[in-house]
Amino acid sequence: MNAQFKKGVLELCVLAQLANGDMYGYELTERISSQITVATGTLYLLLKRLKDDEYVTTYLQEGSEGPARKYYTLTSKGKTYYEELHLEWIEFIGQVKNLLKGEERI
Repeated sequence: MNAQFKKGVLELCVLAQLANGDMYGYELTERISSQITVATGTLYLLLKRLKDDEYVTTYLQEGSEGPARKYYTLTSKGKTYYEELHLEWIEFIGQVKNLLKGEERI
Protein backbone atom coordinates (compact mmCIF):
# COMPACT_ATOMS: atom_id res chain seq x y z
CA MET A 1 0.00 0.00 0.00
CA ASN A 2 1.15 3.50 -0.76
CA ALA A 3 2.93 4.99 2.27
CA GLN A 4 1.24 8.36 1.81
CA PHE A 5 -2.19 6.73 1.94
CA LYS A 6 -1.30 5.03 5.22
CA LYS A 7 0.21 8.14 6.76
CA GLY A 8 -2.93 10.11 6.06
CA VAL A 9 -5.37 7.60 7.53
CA LEU A 10 -3.44 5.96 10.37
CA GLU A 11 -4.54 8.51 12.98
CA LEU A 12 -8.18 7.91 12.08
CA CYS A 13 -7.67 4.13 12.31
CA VAL A 14 -6.14 4.43 15.79
CA LEU A 15 -8.96 6.68 16.98
CA ALA A 16 -11.57 4.33 15.51
CA GLN A 17 -10.11 1.37 17.37
CA LEU A 18 -10.05 3.29 20.65
CA ALA A 19 -13.62 4.48 20.07
CA ASN A 20 -14.58 0.80 20.34
CA GLY A 21 -12.85 0.43 23.70
CA ASP A 22 -9.62 0.87 25.60
CA MET A 23 -6.58 -0.99 24.30
CA TYR A 24 -2.99 -1.47 25.26
CA GLY A 25 -0.30 -0.59 22.74
CA TYR A 26 0.56 -4.09 21.54
CA GLU A 27 -3.10 -5.02 21.14
CA LEU A 28 -3.71 -1.87 19.12
CA THR A 29 -0.65 -2.56 16.96
CA GLU A 30 -1.80 -6.12 16.28
CA ARG A 31 -5.33 -5.03 15.41
CA ILE A 32 -4.20 -2.35 12.95
CA SER A 33 -1.37 -4.47 11.54
CA SER A 34 -3.86 -7.20 10.67
CA GLN A 35 -5.28 -4.84 8.04
CA ILE A 36 -2.50 -2.34 7.29
CA THR A 37 1.24 -2.96 7.38
CA VAL A 38 2.64 -0.47 9.88
CA ALA A 39 5.75 -0.31 12.03
CA THR A 40 5.19 -0.61 15.77
CA GLY A 41 7.30 2.48 16.43
CA THR A 42 5.09 4.53 14.14
CA LEU A 43 2.01 3.72 16.21
CA TYR A 44 3.70 4.52 19.50
CA LEU A 45 4.85 7.90 18.16
CA LEU A 46 1.29 8.58 17.02
CA LEU A 47 -0.10 7.53 20.42
CA LYS A 48 2.36 9.87 22.15
CA ARG A 49 1.25 12.77 19.96
CA LEU A 50 -2.42 11.96 20.57
CA LYS A 51 -1.71 11.94 24.30
CA ASP A 52 0.20 15.24 24.11
CA ASP A 53 -2.78 16.74 22.26
CA GLU A 54 -5.09 15.40 25.00
CA TYR A 55 -7.08 13.17 22.62
CA VAL A 56 -6.11 10.07 24.58
CA THR A 57 -5.07 9.34 28.12
CA THR A 58 -3.40 6.30 29.61
CA TYR A 59 -3.71 4.13 32.68
CA LEU A 60 -1.87 1.08 33.95
CA GLN A 61 -3.68 -2.17 34.58
CA GLU A 62 -2.17 -5.16 36.31
CA GLY A 63 -2.42 -8.40 34.38
CA SER A 64 -2.49 -11.97 35.60
CA GLU A 65 0.82 -12.56 33.86
CA GLY A 66 3.75 -10.19 33.43
CA PRO A 67 4.02 -6.49 34.15
CA ALA A 68 1.18 -3.98 34.15
CA ARG A 69 -0.01 -2.87 30.73
CA LYS A 70 -0.46 0.73 29.64
CA TYR A 71 -3.96 1.15 28.24
CA TYR A 72 -5.01 3.99 25.96
CA THR A 73 -8.47 5.49 26.16
CA LEU A 74 -10.15 8.33 24.28
CA THR A 75 -10.86 11.51 26.20
CA SER A 76 -14.05 13.46 25.53
CA LYS A 77 -11.92 15.80 23.39
CA GLY A 78 -10.62 12.73 21.55
CA LYS A 79 -14.13 11.40 20.92
CA THR A 80 -15.18 14.72 19.40
CA TYR A 81 -12.01 14.83 17.31
CA TYR A 82 -12.61 11.25 16.10
CA GLU A 83 -16.21 12.05 15.12
CA GLU A 84 -15.06 15.12 13.17
CA LEU A 85 -12.28 13.20 11.38
CA HIS A 86 -14.65 10.34 10.61
CA LEU A 87 -17.16 12.68 8.97
CA GLU A 88 -14.39 14.39 7.00
CA TRP A 89 -13.11 10.98 5.88
CA ILE A 90 -16.56 9.85 4.67
CA GLU A 91 -16.93 13.07 2.67
CA PHE A 92 -13.39 12.78 1.30
CA ILE A 93 -13.72 9.19 0.10
CA GLY A 94 -17.01 10.08 -1.59
CA GLN A 95 -15.29 12.90 -3.46
CA VAL A 96 -12.38 10.65 -4.44
CA LYS A 97 -14.78 7.96 -5.68
CA ASN A 98 -16.52 10.55 -7.83
CA LEU A 99 -13.21 11.68 -9.29
CA LEU A 100 -12.12 8.12 -9.99
CA LYS A 101 -15.40 7.50 -11.81
CA GLY A 102 -14.86 10.66 -13.83
CA GLU A 103 -17.99 12.31 -12.43
CA GLU A 104 -18.21 15.95 -11.63
CA ARG A 105 -19.98 16.89 -8.43
CA ILE A 106 -21.81 20.20 -8.29
